Amino acid sequence: MEKRRGNLQRIILAWSMIALLGLLAACGDNDTSKEDDEGGKAADLVKVKLQLKWVPQAQFAGYYLAQDKGYYADEGLEVKIVPGGPDIVPEQQVANGAADIGVDWVASLLASQEAGLPIVEIAQVYQQSGLVLVSKKSAGIATPADLAGKKVGNWMGGNEFEILALFDKYKLDPNKDLSFVKQGFTMDQFLGGQLDAASAMTYNEYPVVLEQGIKAEELSIIDMNKEGVAMLEDNLFANQDWLAANKETAVKFVRASLKGWKDAIADPDAAVDSVMKVAEEGSTTRDHQVTMMKEVAKLVAPEGFDLAKLGVIDEAKFKQTADIALQFGVIKKPADLTKAYTTEIVEMAGK
Repeated sequence: MEKRRGNLQRIILAWSMIALLGLLAACGDNDTSKEDDEGGKAADLVKVKLQLKWVPQAQFAGYYLAQDKGYYADEGLEVKIVPGGPDIVPEQQVANGAADIGVDWVASLLASQEAGLPIVEIAQVYQQSGLVLVSKKSAGIATPADLAGKKVGNWMGGNEFEILALFDKYKLDPNKDLSFVKQGFTMDQFLGGQLDAASAMTYNEYPVVLEQGIKAEELSIIDMNKEGVAMLEDNLFANQDWLAANKETAVKFVRASLKGWKDAIADPDAAVDSVMKVAEEGSTTRDHQVTMMKEVAKLVAPEGFDLAKLGVIDEAKFKQTADIALQFGVIKKPADLTKAYTTEIVEMAGK
């Protein structure tokens, strides 16, 4: 009897061990399933490649902040933000499929469209131009008419058309009435007195001048927006074929991006945190980027602007840009505004 009881106990113990091992195995399977689920979710994220116009800086802060805050991931997207540079044309990158969405100025978009590139604007992030002409008050340039006889600089290469429109408005021939010269990408020529008036972006070159110790009250500014010759700048555009097959993805991208821009406007410091993570070491300073972000915010959402309209394409401003582009040969024929941009994506993103 004792022997049978001992055998029974051993059988019970053996089965208990088997059951325990089975339970542990089951737990292990559940953990693996969880990992598979998480891996599956990561694999399910739709990949989108964004091509920037220039290197990482606060000019593009909204996209970096949207990525850092997980807004793209919340929309089911895995976004790769690709820096630009002097030899990179965003329109070409998007047209050839190297990127899905790009950032550039509208004049460049129009020229690329006329050249046959299959791209279309889907959102207008900057609502105003950031281009100004800056001069020292000692140069005596109080109004654009005073540019006569002066040496005026611009980077050229597609950045000069607002300045040409300004000259045209004031009946100034850049070949006869003044000296219109190529300006370097630093402000050294201006600071060294080689230019009477220099082109500057409110968010970049103008702060550089102030950082050199020149006070704002010592400078005169000619604002392209106030002069009525402004051209729209940073917009989002997409490959037409990609957009046709990925409309919902485009809507999600725009929605997340605009959310990032709203946050960047509300909290410039947080936006710059995101930028500094990706900026090339030693290429800029945090203080410069904070200043840039505050100025960029004024272009994305000008004073009195309804944030609910962030990213909306203003038909009148787009037409003004296209008209100036036509006037100065950026495009040879009037742009077809029904094909140059679509308001559908922004409208869907706002719902």
